[in-house]
Amino acid sequence: MGENAMMARSMMAALLAATALGGGGPAWAAGESVFPVAPDEPRAVTVKARGDGRSDDSEALQQAFNEARDATGHGIVFLPAGTYRITRTLTVPAGVRVYGVGQKRPVILLAPNTPGFQQGVSTMIVFAGGDQYNVGQVPVPVPTVVPRDKVVRDANSGTFYSSMSNVDIEIGAGNPAAAGVRFRMAQHAFLSHMDFRLGSAFAGVYQSGNVIENVHFHGGRYGIVTEKTSPAWQFTLLDSSFDGQRDAAIREHEVDLTLVNVSIRDTPVGIEIDRGYGDSLWGKDVRFENVSKAAVIISNENNVFTQVGFENALASNSPVFARFRDSGKTISGKGRAYKVSSFSYGLAIPDLGHTGSYATEAKIEALPAMPAPRTPAIRDLPAMAQWVNVKSLGVVGDGKTDDTAAIQKAIDGQRILYFPAGFYKVTDRLTLRPDTVLIGLHPALTQLYIPDGNPNHAGLGAVLPILETPRGGDNILSGLGLFTGRINPRAAALLWRSGETSLVEDVKIMGGGGTPTSDGKPLGSLSARSGDPVSDGRWDAQYPSIWVTDGGGGTFADVWSPNTFAQAGFYITDTSTPGHVYEMSVEHHARNEFVLDNVQNWEFLAPQTEQEVGDGPNAVSLEIRNSRNLLFANYHGYRVTRSYAPAESAVKLINSSDIRFRNVHINAESGYATCDDEGCGTFLRASKYPFDNAIEDVTRKLFVREREFASLDIGAADRRIAPPPASSARVSKLEDGFWSISGAAVDAAGALYFIDRRFQRIHRWTEGKGLEIVRDHALDPVNLAVDASGHLLVLSSLGPKGGVYSFDPAAPQDKITLIPPTPARGAAAATTLLPVNWWNNGEFRDQLDHKTYEFTTLAEMFARDVGTPKAQEYVSPDGSLSLPAFRVWQQGPIDHVGWRWSDGLNANGLVGAKPGERLFVTNGSENVTYSGKVGPGGTLTDLKRFANRGGESVAVDGQGRVYVANGQVFVYDPNGKEVGRIDVPERPLQILFGGAGGRTLFILTHHALYSARP
Repeated sequence: MGENAMMARSMMAALLAATALGGGGPAWAAGESVFPVAPDEPRAVTVKARGDGRSDDSEALQQAFNEARDATGHGIVFLPAGTYRITRTLTVPAGVRVYGVGQKRPVILLAPNTPGFQQGVSTMIVFAGGDQYNVGQVPVPVPTVVPRDKVVRDANSGTFYSSMSNVDIEIGAGNPAAAGVRFRMAQHAFLSHMDFRLGSAFAGVYQSGNVIENVHFHGGRYGIVTEKTSPAWQFTLLDSSFDGQRDAAIREHEVDLTLVNVSIRDTPVGIEIDRGYGDSLWGKDVRFENVSKAAVIISNENNVFTQVGFENALASNSPVFARFRDSGKTISGKGRAYKVSSFSYGLAIPDLGHTGSYATEAKIEALPAMPAPRTPAIRDLPAMAQWVNVKSLGVVGDGKTDDTAAIQKAIDGQRILYFPAGFYKVTDRLTLRPDTVLIGLHPALTQLYIPDGNPNHAGLGAVLPILETPRGGDNILSGLGLFTGRINPRAAALLWRSGETSLVEDVKIMGGGGTPTSDGKPLGSLSARSGDPVSDGRWDAQYPSIWVTDGGGGTFADVWSPNTFAQAGFYITDTSTPGHVYEMSVEHHARNEFVLDNVQNWEFLAPQTEQEVGDGPNAVSLEIRNSRNLLFANYHGYRVTRSYAPAESAVKLINSSDIRFRNVHINAESGYATCDDEGCGTFLRASKYPFDNAIEDVTRKLFVREREFASLDIGAADRRIAPPPASSARVSKLEDGFWSISGAAVDAAGALYFIDRRFQRIHRWTEGKGLEIVRDHALDPVNLAVDASGHLLVLSSLGPKGGVYSFDPAAPQDKITLIPPTPARGAAAATTLLPVNWWNNGEFRDQLDHKTYEFTTLAEMFARDVGTPKAQEYVSPDGSLSLPAFRVWQQGPIDHVGWRWSDGLNANGLVGAKPGERLFVTNGSENVTYSGKVGPGGTLTDLKRFANRGGESVAVDGQGRVYVANGQVFVYDPNGKEVGRIDVPERPLQILFGGAGGRTLFILTHHALYSARP
């Protein structure tokens, strides 16, 4: 940002180059202010404090942060140059951005030996969240505030826009527990242009999210310590550096860390992945200098969630590039200086149609010397002296005046335009010059919008965007919101033809819940059961929100595009100009999120998509047509846990080749923190409806079933793909045409009962009669079991806490028996029913033990959860079955229509054993299958890891062989050795043995019932 920032970056590059082989010299250069004067922003609140470094300015800063948040839930704070000493934790409300202004960057100082920052972890600044689901209480207070009795709601998956820029953090001696900033954000939030001078402190950032750019960490035990982000999406670090950390520059797990142009020097470890955890870690142009133990420590080997990759990493005086914590294996460098052109560890898929195996790729070559640091990934904005305020040129921005002509005149006459907060009404195309730069400070507060039903955008016609750039332009857009309205068929937000050096950063395509609008009408409401409900518009009825075409390219960073009214969020056609996408979120479209058609030479690092319940049941996350030479790394294809509709494939390829996929994560699970009449807590849930396949090649009719993997290369279009090894058993289709079936159980005669939940039908299948409907009452059945008398025990989601009932399949259909929960018996002889698949992950709650500084692992959390007795149980009328009463959580206000979740309701089916006996279950958050002993109160103890595959279901045959559903059905001998694989035409969701003699393996997919005779 600006000439001062360019100077600062040049100084940093010179210093790094001077010490390229680990020589002496200063470790950092003080950052220059990128806002030497305060922007003309009437809506900003300016901090009024002493700023002398001695007075306690805590109250003045907190007052300004609180005052800035307006009725829309957003705000801007200016912090003038000075040194602001604080003595307690400051909280930045959700949606508030803090900018340092003045000739020197302001500093927030924690003076030496400040009380409260000596034990555990204590955070100087906490970015807080809102009451996402209107539960009133604070389910999971931030544990790192000072004083400890202060209750602060942590940022969460609904916390957007919050930011801090051009502010330094300094921690004095004697504060070993101090961390500078807690930043557990969702979309469109950032820390930028900051220096963290940490001394002996714990860390600069503890808990991070979204984007950190041009931030430099000096000293400290760690620079960054972080876990999974609040929405479980990626965290991207750009143009930043670390030096002098005592233990490691970055310590993390499951944060889906993406690094671009990051320098790490003078520390024992570059990046440490915590014990017992994996991560989707991708690094491009990362430098390691004087890193004595390892550039990266990889944990949790042979697990699909461990996906580690680098491209063009450089190292000097760093003898070990990768160290594997569990096995002790190392990947060494070559010589004093070396280049890692490519590195990948994790589940590698050899080609389309195949399953994966674990592999390490390391291409390393010695260098005579380290090359100079690369140019920043994100270019600077022009110096503020060149900015021209559009309101000085006659633009109004009051949300009512048509500003189209005035803005176009300003663009024609000025190169760099600054837009203060306001709604700028646009009724026709705005055409940018080749060098136009448009700047705002807050996309929610600074919007260019088209009014609903605008005549120019009505009816049939070619695209008419809000902004259009010229072919090959050198344009920049930063800090703006663009809204195309609800009813404007010809509208698009941005038609982009600019060249490779162009930049779109911190731009929001308005849409979704919480969007401020000029007319004050909300766009989102949970009560309407969709992320973007509308009553007066039409989904999928506009041109793409961002359309890059006609040779367009450039860099797109921290962009959020969730407008359901558009046909796609990010649409690229007809270009070979290189493009670079960093941390882009594209969500809530009815048909497509990302589309590429006739595109070459693009990379997508940390792209994320999400499909909501109402708008997204048919949406494809990423569709690639007629394209080649592409890279997708740390790609997330997410469907919300509330989803009810199956979906086939996240990625669809049509006539496309030469595509590299690295670190792919296809999921539909998350944590949920809430309160009810039993208290507060965190419920962890997984949906039955993630995409069935990660990738589908429509042209070749081949699929990738693995949802988690580290590498796959889609090769040349004319290559021959070898068929996979033959299936272990022939699979037969028994029935099809279902919406989505699961919850199955088998009776003593081998008859199969299962549920098609969408239609609330309980079916029976037997070899003699085929398919029957046993019941179809509106009782919301979820899972079944058969008791010793042949009656069905049914777990239902109906009612605030769900319920259980029983019926005799041969009895009249109006006869059911309600089963109330009763106190759990200590030593019952009944068969205990447990979920066959679980999801356990400590999202929302910090997992760091503040005494040992170790993280609780997923395996430890799983053992703790399944080993906790339940106070109540549901007992079948004949006393033969016991179903533990798992706590049921409800998302949002407690009423009759809320979404309900529990370990039992989430499961694809139930398995049973008597106390003391062993059974097999799978934990999807680890992708691991366990065996365990059934204990009192519905517990599972003495867990033993059986196989590094799992997720959907597990079954055991009469010979003790174990069958695991995970994309296909994998077969293991009793000792855990893989001995076969059963290929199924659709993704298997639940498997269980039944039929005559219990020798038939029933395989339930969403839409069909299959069988096999292994």
